[in-house]
This record gives sequence, C-alpha cells and structure tokens, in this order.
Amino acid sequence: MKTRNIFKTVKGQPVIDGAGVHLIRVLGPSDVYDIDPFLMLDAFDSENPEDYILGFPMHPHRGIETITYLINGEIDHKDSLGNGGTIKKGESQWMTSGRGILHEEMPQASDRLFGLQIWLNMPKMSKMDEPAYFDITRDMIKSIDLPENGGVVKVISGSYDDIDGVDTRHVQVTIFDISLNPGFEFEIPSNEENNLFIYIFEGNGFFGENEDIIVDNKTVAIFDEGDHFKAKAGANGLRFMLFSGKPLREPIAWGGPIVMNTDEELDEAFRELRLGTFIK
Repeated sequence: MKTRNIFKTVKGQPVIDGAGVHLIRVLGPSDVYDIDPFLMLDAFDSENPEDYILGFPMHPHRGIETITYLINGEIDHKDSLGNGGTIKKGESQWMTSGRGILHEEMPQASDRLFGLQIWLNMPKMSKMDEPAYFDITRDMIKSIDLPENGGVVKVISGSYDDIDGVDTRHVQVTIFDISLNPGFEFEIPSNEENNLFIYIFEGNGFFGENEDIIVDNKTVAIFDEGDHFKAKAGANGLRFMLFSGKPLREPIAWGGPIVMNTDEELDEAFRELRLGTFIK
C-alpha cells in the first residue's frame, strides 16, 4: 500500500471574468498535465450580489465538459439550442459542449453564492459529439455519514463504500464533496492509474503521511502516485472536493473557451465562429 502525498499546492487567485464576475481562479493551462483529464477550476464564494449578477453572457464552448456544483445560490442558464433552466442550491450540472454550443450562465442574487465550476477534457474521438446537458439534482447526490460522527461524503460521480454517483458520458471521473469534523481521519483506496487532487472550500487539514504541513482553504493540493488517499481535519474541521480521473495523455490546444487537440482544429473553430457556422 502506498499513500498519496502532496507534490504541489496551488493557491487560488481572485480574478474577474465574464461580464464582471469576481471569482477565484485556482487551476488553468499551466496545471493541465498534473490534473489531466481535468483542465480548469474556478471557485466562487461571495455574499455580495454585485460581485456576480452581471454573469457570463452568451459565449462558445467546444471540446470540453463543464461541471458546475452549487453549495448555495442559484444560476440561470440558457443556450443557442433552446435549452434553459436553473441550477439550484445543492445541485450540479454536467454540460457536454462537444462540437459546439453557445450558452450563458447568470447567477441570481442570494445571501451567498458558493460553489465551483470545473472543466473536464473530452477525448479526441468524442470532441465533435453532439452537445448535451445532464442536470444532477439533490436527490441524485448520495450522502454517506462517516463512522463516529466523523463527517459526510457526498458522491457526485464515482463510487464510495459501494454507493455510486452519476454515470459520466465520456471520461469516468470521481468527484466527492467531503466534510470532516475536527481531528477526524479519513482514508480511501485510490486507483493508482488516476491523477488526484483536492480543492479546500472551508477549514484546513493534513494530507498523506506528512502531518507537519497543514493546507488551508481556497487551495488545491495535487497528489503524487499511490493507491490510497488520506486526510485529517484540522482544529476547525475541513470541507473539500476530491477529483480523480485517468489521464487522457492527448495533445491539448487551448484557446479560451475552446479546447481541441491541434492548433489547426482551434483555428477552424474560431473561423466557424466568425462565419456563423459554429453551431451545427
């Protein structure tokens, strides 16, 4: 048995994106080969609606899946294909952009907008698949109480203790929302072929075999190889997202909201946007 240890931490940085949304950009192009098959992670946490109500007006995506997970708040969305709806507190949405979609995401004023969006790469063979949405409602996210009142694991995708999350379309990944009470130790098996990283929402904790280094909130910790993951909550408890998946190990050509495999494919996508032929 080999426990995974941290080999890299990334502290989120405040940025403004969309039409003026204040968010925390944690992972991006400089991290892609460490987190493959994931691409980017943005987190948001604000009690001031002026930080986010201008939202993300209509914009394109191709070649990726976007996964939005809301702990609190609401986000209205619609797209160029006539789809629309609202992502609510405790829900998630899995959007496959595939060959191309234009969509907008508009957070609504609330007491707190709290959650994240992560981008998941699509395999070369699937990048031009038909766009699709998958709404993950609260009743679809299974919650498992840990022993000794240690906390809760919410299974969005993947499997924990024989409880399965949702089936993903193109790349099978594990996504958990894990809350640990102060001092509680948590350990699970981990597929040694997968990349694994976490994002801390609240509190802090220790990870792997080294309990001399504490990792604070608003931080990503990326782990080395191993077949077990281990965490211990700090004095104020710990809440984090765990992400794990088998790397695609394919070339990445990234241009803003579009991620393909070659520069030629990227150029073609932007040419289609200029010509108005992006939506098939």
